[in-house]
Amino acid sequence: MTRIATDFNDTTTALQVVEGIDLGGRRAVVTGAASGIGVETARALAHAGAQVTLAVRDTAAGERVAADVAATSGRDDLAVAPLDLADLASVDAFIAAWDGPLHILVNNAGVMDTPFGTTKQGWELQFGTNHLGHFALATGLHQALAAAGDARIVAVSSSGHGQSPVVFDDLFFERREYTPGLGYGQSKTANVLFAVEATRRWSQDGITANALMPGGIWTPLQRHWSAEKRAAAEEQARQAEAAGMFRMKTPEQGAATSVFLATSPRVAGIGGRYFEDVNEAEVVDQLTGVHGVMPHALDPDDAQRLWNVSEQLIADARQTRSTGS
Repeated sequence: MTRIATDFNDTTTALQVVEGIDLGGRRAVVTGAASGIGVETARALAHAGAQVTLAVRDTAAGERVAADVAATSGRDDLAVAPLDLADLASVDAFIAAWDGPLHILVNNAGVMDTPFGTTKQGWELQFGTNHLGHFALATGLHQALAAAGDARIVAVSSSGHGQSPVVFDDLFFERREYTPGLGYGQSKTANVLFAVEATRRWSQDGITANALMPGGIWTPLQRHWSAEKRAAAEEQARQAEAAGMFRMKTPEQGAATSVFLATSPRVAGIGGRYFEDVNEAEVVDQLTGVHGVMPHALDPDDAQRLWNVSEQLIADARQTRSTGS
């Protein structure tokens, strides 16, 4: 399997990626599109001609972003819809309201390094939001994706996947000590495994899924960090940049890899892979800073196991809600 290489790099912006690409007639959903790289992902897709739905928790913020994107893209058909990935009822309501084909689903929303908490279903917050919420969304929209004929799912993961595989015997930290980094790492590994298994199961429907690391970007994702941790991270980034090892990105640059996977002919029909800096990442035994992808995130057996476990968790939660038990 040849690793995909492009002429793009860590300075490429989302708008540069879609130069010459026509998404006219195509429909896209971007979760978490009210802030950070989600805004720029939605902007680039709209700029290329897609009809974009911003799926957001804060619809007022989403409306402000939609107005801004409309002004810069020339599109007047952006939609804003409520979606709280930490509440399965909200996910199911979004699914029920969707009508017609869906060509692009960008699973962009997420939480990072949160104190221990749970979703409405009682799942550990990071795994429940970042993985299970998106899993329920994608599987619920499967028919809409299949109706598109050549749909793409983009799973925004992170180099944080290197912190932890999926720990199947204690997904929700019921027996082991919870640390924010381990919770985040497990959820980001799950995002990659989802892309692997979704492609295996759904490629016959024309659906492919890929995962990515957007890069280091200062966004509201870091809102749970202490002032000390933020200061230490900023100093570490400065030192890495000075040494030529790493470069922080703007949101426009951070959205580039998501937009590439959503739109580029280079990845048509290709799925189950992990990208960074608008190129496919190298599989490594140890990450170099934020670069590379660990084998545990691409393991096909774990991907299949995670899918089965996730399906059962979602089904059980829906059954509980329907019976009121």
